[in-house]
Amino acid sequence: MSIRKSSLLLPRTSNWMGISALGAAMLATTALPAMADEALADLVETVSPSVVTIIATQDAAPTPVQGQDFEGQPFGEFFKRFGVPEGVQPQQRGPSQGLGSGFVLDEAGYIVTNHHVVDNASEVTVRLSDDRTYDAEIIGTDPLTDIAVLKIDAGEDLQPVQMGDSDVIRVGEDVVAIGNPFGLSATVTTGIVSAKERNISQGPYAEFIQTDAAINRGNSGGPLFNMDGEVIGVNSAIYSPSGGSVGLGFAVTSNIVDHITADLLDDGEISRGWLGVSIQSVSPELAAAMGIDTATGALVSDIVPDSPADGVLQQGDVILSFNDEAVEASNDLPILVGTTKVGSDSVLTVLRNGKEEQIKLTIGQHQSASAQPDSVAEDKFEGSVLGVTVAPLTEAARAEIGVGETVDGVVVTDLKPESPAAKAGLQRGDVIVRLGGLDTATPDALKAALESEKTDPALVLINRGGNQIFVAVEIA
Repeated sequence: MSIRKSSLLLPRTSNWMGISALGAAMLATTALPAMADEALADLVETVSPSVVTIIATQDAAPTPVQGQDFEGQPFGEFFKRFGVPEGVQPQQRGPSQGLGSGFVLDEAGYIVTNHHVVDNASEVTVRLSDDRTYDAEIIGTDPLTDIAVLKIDAGEDLQPVQMGDSDVIRVGEDVVAIGNPFGLSATVTTGIVSAKERNISQGPYAEFIQTDAAINRGNSGGPLFNMDGEVIGVNSAIYSPSGGSVGLGFAVTSNIVDHITADLLDDGEISRGWLGVSIQSVSPELAAAMGIDTATGALVSDIVPDSPADGVLQQGDVILSFNDEAVEASNDLPILVGTTKVGSDSVLTVLRNGKEEQIKLTIGQHQSASAQPDSVAEDKFEGSVLGVTVAPLTEAARAEIGVGETVDGVVVTDLKPESPAAKAGLQRGDVIVRLGGLDTATPDALKAALESEKTDPALVLINRGGNQIFVAVEIA
């Protein structure tokens, strides 16, 4: 459906139908926008029947009683402070409805939208482009990528979209968003791909296309099309200080959507690949501390016991590629692993002790990890080179800061302002596990490690609330 401008230029001749070559070129230039607009109108006319409105209904909230939420209730602040007077009942909230967008995935009536559009809905309705309305069944949702699959029975085949390859789109390409902003159904906006591979802190398994096509409340779950009429993303989020579009919209990539929808259609559940490692990006400071040339890859800071990585990967390994896909930074790896079939064999290229190695392992089923808040301990020992005060890791300290029995180290109880440790990001409650190549299970061990460390900055492994990370600390 896309039109290349070069195909619209007139032949270069000295005279064409009595018009000079310059005049012909001017005519071609003048006609170009009109023909491009016609192509866009043709695209919209073709794909619009596949775009739907999602109406999500939530049940009425129960009448609040003392101790519950009175937000939005008449005299709500009074009730919160002094309780409900005898014989007085705060106004009960009625059912609420939210509007979103979606699109037809296949002829049988499967619909794609955002998880947050249908989350906690007691009833979901799908309205087609011709205003026919059907009750929808939620087949499955994935909060980590904000994707949901619905099913309606329209009694006939529906017109599905064509899914595109989000990996091949380029920054600067024209895109079209169709949805229902503020309930205005079938609204069309245009723009370009502003950026690719955006991480907007919506979880480790979602990757976003940034676009300046206007996206507003109600566009969520709607399709982002390329100029071939293919869906390359699902509009999911905007950045806006005011609540309206400021040209910063984000769509989950179609390749992620393909994987998630296939999994949900299989059994309504997500089977997500898992290595069992904690990782972080390699900063220039960490690269210098590790003696490597470039700040690239995912640094393994911890390994979950009995996970696929246990006994195969090591703390300090830098993962450079996964199944021949480059890992430029730590946020690349969860997407690659998460979209890999559970039980499949995979090959990782890792940098270990300055040398590249090929590591083979079998992908496991994703598990979740928890973290506990930081805290402090007692019995101080001061390490003046780092600028920290540390204490032994007692049983009481373990319980307070949420560190398990398998972790050995010393607890940071205080930091000097502007000290090397403070500048490196250490915090009170961190457990220093290793400095350089030496374990630091006791204050004396930390002191010995400092005295023997020859690398500046030093590579320090810390445990923070049960999660282990590396930091580079200048000690000179």
